[in-house]
Amino acid sequence: MSNQREICSKFDAEYIPCDESEKLGIAIQTIGKFPINGLRHEAENGTCGWYLWCGEEMTDDPDFFKPLHVSHINEYLPQAEPYLALPPGYRFLLAEAYEDVWQDTDLLGI
Repeated sequence: MSNQREICSKFDAEYIPCDESEKLGIAIQTIGKFPINGLRHEAENGTCGWYLWCGEEMTDDPDFFKPLHVSHINEYLPQAEPYLALPPGYRFLLAEAYEDVWQDTDLLGI
């Protein structure tokens, strides 16, 4: 997970890794689209707080995100794995030759 430490250092963010037994929300049906999006809320109830989807749109459909153990992320969306130690309140967007990481305090209810 040294890549995760490097990403946190690159964006001057605290390193808060997910436990592999925790779950994240992933929109599996969107995999293969670009950009790749991620946002992290506070962890709760066995989740790490991450929600990941691909493409331009995230919907309000209650079935949009499916639970996935963090340990399986590389089987579905390996490009996201290096960003998963960014702390709650962070977002990322990845596209071909493009990377954006920013803090979004709205995710924390601030």
